[in-house]
Amino acid sequence: MIKYIVDWYKEKFSDPHVVTLALFILTTFLLLYYFGNLLMPVIVAVALAFLLESPVLRFVKFGLSRNKSVILVMLIFIGISLLTILGLLPVLWQQTSNLVSEVPQMLVEGNTYLLTLPETYPDLIKAEQIDTVIASVKENFLVWGQRVLEASLNSISDLVALLIYLILVPLMVFFFLKDRAAMIDNAARFLPKERRLTTQVASEMHQQIHNYIRGKVIEILIIGIASTIAFLFLDLRYAVLLGALVGLSVLVPYVGATVVTIPVCLVGLFQWGFSPEFGYLMLAYGIIQVIDGNILVPLLFSEAVNLHPVAIIIAVILFGGLWGFWGVFFAIPLATLVKAIINAWPSEEITETVGV
Repeated sequence: MIKYIVDWYKEKFSDPHVVTLALFILTTFLLLYYFGNLLMPVIVAVALAFLLESPVLRFVKFGLSRNKSVILVMLIFIGISLLTILGLLPVLWQQTSNLVSEVPQMLVEGNTYLLTLPETYPDLIKAEQIDTVIASVKENFLVWGQRVLEASLNSISDLVALLIYLILVPLMVFFFLKDRAAMIDNAARFLPKERRLTTQVASEMHQQIHNYIRGKVIEILIIGIASTIAFLFLDLRYAVLLGALVGLSVLVPYVGATVVTIPVCLVGLFQWGFSPEFGYLMLAYGIIQVIDGNILVPLLFSEAVNLHPVAIIIAVILFGGLWGFWGVFFAIPLATLVKAIINAWPSEEITETVGV
């Protein structure tokens, strides 16, 4: 057994480039695992810098200097962000508060409707089954209420963290864009010279991650705006809030669309009941999901994502469990990184050829 392990180690780690890649992966994972929460503003700033690098290069091609291009792009980015925060967030907050205040009334109406089912369908549904369902819903509602109360008590610390994000992240994004080349050169000084595989993986992932972040932002905006317009046209209550939820649901492939269908369905059902309006809502929502899955995703991510659906779901579960929301957001790039490392890792045939 020991001889087998030694032989495997010599086979896989005889190349110093492989050792460098392995140490780099291990160090990065340990830093993110143990200090991920502390480093999250830095990670968010790096992601935004990736996203804004493309418009900076476009302004440079028009003849502006790098510094002037960075300043112009940052002003545009901060302006759009402020418009979004000041214009959209108050509406979302108001609609969320109204929806939460109406949840008890919705539960009463749902309870009344469930109690009529045994009379309407006596052969299919029993009163005992309805009582069990109602008791389960009440229990889950109490748990949910406790979580909301705990979240409200922690809102002050969350507000402080948000203020820190709003100040630190733009500053870091500015310096990441302005001094990008110098930072990369300084970081390269601390890496071993034998880093061919590490450079190969980094070069492959640079464009992949950039395309993914850009495509995901575009997808969120298109789906969110289209859903909000459709809900407003159908006069659905909480249209802006539900449209934003539908847009954000694309962050979690397959799972997000399934989960966000529940509030859309419930709000439409309590507003109209089983009526033609509810059917139109489900039809419009279904069309948006079909367009997203069959047109937008292939168009935006045909080059950035080439993973099996099972691999994507596993990545969402794994990285989401490790790093929460941001783990879910970066699940696909991280899964693509794992795939790039596997592809770059020397196989047995390559090792034997190098040895010969």
